[in-house]
Amino acid sequence: MNRQEPTLRVMPMPRDTNRYGTVFGGVILSYLDIAGALEARKTAPLNYVTVAMNKVEFHQPVFVGDQVSFYTKTIRKGKTSITIEVIVEASRYDNPEEIVQVTSAEIIYVAVDENREPVVIGG
Repeated sequence: MNRQEPTLRVMPMPRDTNRYGTVFGGVILSYLDIAGALEARKTAPLNYVTVAMNKVEFHQPVFVGDQVSFYTKTIRKGKTSITIEVIVEASRYDNPEEIVQVTSAEIIYVAVDENREPVVIGG
């Protein structure tokens, strides 16, 4: 699977589950947003707001105790916006050698100033 270092790694707990016993999609969405924002700040250390989550796909369920890794890559940079790809993999709690892609997404952020007005991304 992915050979780069993850931007974010988490282990879901029982409080993160839905009625089916799998991790609630909203929990994964929150971590996607955090991982994407960390990647954006690596490109340019500015303040960002999330404007869109595109192509969010849940491929496999995530279970309590899985080690979940979020891998990020900047795929587009505009004047004030940046698009980040996030690939999420899970190492299964009961079988750590089993690593599966569980989620993927593209997230668009806009750099903003202290008044929440768009600013130019340098670099």
